[in-house]
Amino acid sequence: MNPVFQGLLTILIGVGGIFAYFVLSNMLLDKVLFPAKGPNASRNINRANLIRPWLFLAPTIVALSLYLVYPVIGSFIRSLYNRSGDQFIGLGNYTSLMASGDFRTAFVNNVLWALFVPAVSTFLGLVIAQLTDKLVWGNIAKSIIFMPMAISFVGASLIWKFVYAIDPNLGIINAIRAAMGLNPLDVLQLAFWNNFFLMAILIWVQTGFAMVILSAALRGIPEETIEAAIIDGANPFQIFMKIQVPQVTGTIVVVWTTTTILVLKVFDIVYAMTGGNFNTQILPSYMMQFMFRDDGRATAVAIVIMLIVTPVMIQNIIQARKEMR
Repeated sequence: MNPVFQGLLTILIGVGGIFAYFVLSNMLLDKVLFPAKGPNASRNINRANLIRPWLFLAPTIVALSLYLVYPVIGSFIRSLYNRSGDQFIGLGNYTSLMASGDFRTAFVNNVLWALFVPAVSTFLGLVIAQLTDKLVWGNIAKSIIFMPMAISFVGASLIWKFVYAIDPNLGIINAIRAAMGLNPLDVLQLAFWNNFFLMAILIWVQTGFAMVILSAALRGIPEETIEAAIIDGANPFQIFMKIQVPQVTGTIVVVWTTTTILVLKVFDIVYAMTGGNFNTQILPSYMMQFMFRDDGRATAVAIVIMLIVTPVMIQNIIQARKEMR
């Protein structure tokens, strides 16, 4: 059988199965278990209405359990075993991680990424959104700034390799240094600061995302509020800081947390630019060192990353619910 046809047939069977599940479960609920007739009609209707939402949620719960809960539990159990997976060592992999200098370096670098990248990209996105809304050609500027979002992280890394190239004929930084009479400098080997040069790539990509979301939030502010502030004598800076920013704080938090989640999972940029060398290691790239040769240690790092990401995701969900209300 043709693989394409086989795939389409599988999708149709899956969709048909879910549709049949909904139809049959509702018929069973309304006609057999809790029929809306007889002396207990009112009680049956109430009971059916209590159960019906769970019937609709059941396929999603099963899918999440199969593709999310089960892998997480399985990964945690695997992290409690040795390299070959045949000996239970408890928290041995985690204690080994804590004792590893490379792990501590990766953890500190991840903290720097999580603090710096969301703050700078959100700030730049907010400022650019405000400034471009006042320009006649603002939409063109927004399109140019948003364009890096269409580039993969690996593609963006290759572009910035030219920016950071040590050859003055290729690298912009060293071309400027050569024009000033300074010697070429490989910024990717500059201890500590090379992390910030890598962060600049993600900021360049994510600023467009922050700009689009925050621009929509700024446009949602009632004009009457701004007009009242102008009448009261507020200058543009005061209007921005005391009127507009407080009203888009919820959106700023959502953009910030979304970017933080992305930062905690980023791997491509570090791997493509330095391979984790020169003290640029972060947790995902550190985890890759053990993939396919030490599953216990690799899954332990994955669990640590998940534990770091979870509070940020919870905060994002809480903020999203506040926004909906």
